[in-house]
Amino acid sequence: MNLMGKAKVNEQEFSIKESPDKAFSYEVNGRPVELDAYMNRNGMLCFLYNNYSYQAELISYNENDKLAVIKLNNARYEVKLKDDTDLLLEELGISNKTQKVQNIKAPMPGLVLDVKVKEGDEVKKGDGLLVLEAMKMENLIKAQADGKVKKVHIAKGAKVEKNQPMIEME
Repeated sequence: MNLMGKAKVNEQEFSIKESPDKAFSYEVNGRPVELDAYMNRNGMLCFLYNNYSYQAELISYNENDKLAVIKLNNARYEVKLKDDTDLLLEELGISNKTQKVQNIKAPMPGLVLDVKVKEGDEVKKGDGLLVLEAMKMENLIKAQADGKVKKVHIAKGAKVEKNQPMIEME
């Protein structure tokens, strides 16, 4: 078994190990768990566990906070993930959240609909920085950490490419 990490769901924490030999075979909190699973054409993971049928759909995933929102049989769950690197850093007493995001880059090509900050503004984690339209959807780009806006590289109406620097933080 390989250590995958931990998942926290509704204040309950689970230790998860993955079997390298068999797909959908795990050890959860020391107990073996095997799933009969497949991905359907709508992108949902369908599986059987203890003679019950489940459908799981990933609603969103915040890579910086390692927070997934999933829908399991129409119930919504927030799942906080820790991989083996997070657990090792935690064991060593080192926080991997000490790095500040210095540059906010375009996560995808799109059109800047609104810039909500200007140079010199103080922002808190979660504050909206700009609105980016991509694939006919409006995406609010938020600050990943507290900081100060050092430079704004884009303006309302600008077209941006993936990974293009938009806002520089200090």
